[in-house]
Amino acid sequence: MPAFNEEATIQVALERCLAQPFVLEIVVVDDGSADKTVAIAETFDDPRVRVLKNHVNQGKGAAIRTGIQAASGEYIGIQDADLEYDPADLSRLLVPLDQGLADAVYGSRFMSNDYHRVLYYWHSVGNRLLTTASNMLTNINLTDMETCYKVFRRDLIQSIPLEENRFGFEPEITVKLAKRNVRIYEVGISYAGRTYAEGKKIGWKDGVSAVRCLVKYRLKSGS
Repeated sequence: MPAFNEEATIQVALERCLAQPFVLEIVVVDDGSADKTVAIAETFDDPRVRVLKNHVNQGKGAAIRTGIQAASGEYIGIQDADLEYDPADLSRLLVPLDQGLADAVYGSRFMSNDYHRVLYYWHSVGNRLLTTASNMLTNINLTDMETCYKVFRRDLIQSIPLEENRFGFEPEITVKLAKRNVRIYEVGISYAGRTYAEGKKIGWKDGVSAVRCLVKYRLKSGS
């Protein structure tokens, strides 16, 4: 669970995650928050919760990288602390993994009939364009490359060298999974997006960076 200045939501996010019967551990990685995010996370008296700290803000990708290497479960899933995604949906992503069908599962906001908050039109257009660009470069047919919800076999994700510090994690890991020809499944999920006033952090510059990452890792040799 990467977290940066999420004091308003991290308590509920952790409570909802801990309420899921399949959750064996939660690695919270605070990315240099200036608010009470760490203090709130550390109040949880539950052995499943571990709090790690990047004392200087490095970006979501850096926090995810730290959390992935610290995790010990059979599967590793990514859950933001902002509650845009419902932790109960993660159980759906586990099904193809448990059945031995998949090595990685993406939660798609665009192939679901579940509830969705209506927000930014151009943001959704940007997500679809980035997914299309990703599909063209990787020759896989995802519907939502930029989704936060991704679950992996731990041995797989820990074996992939990750480099991106910010939101470039999404295109980077997608290209690297495609290069390895792993089995990727998608599952529809709900989505309750935030406005920028409510704390949403991703912007158009991150979209430009995503295109750069897609091209960079597609052309780069190895994985």
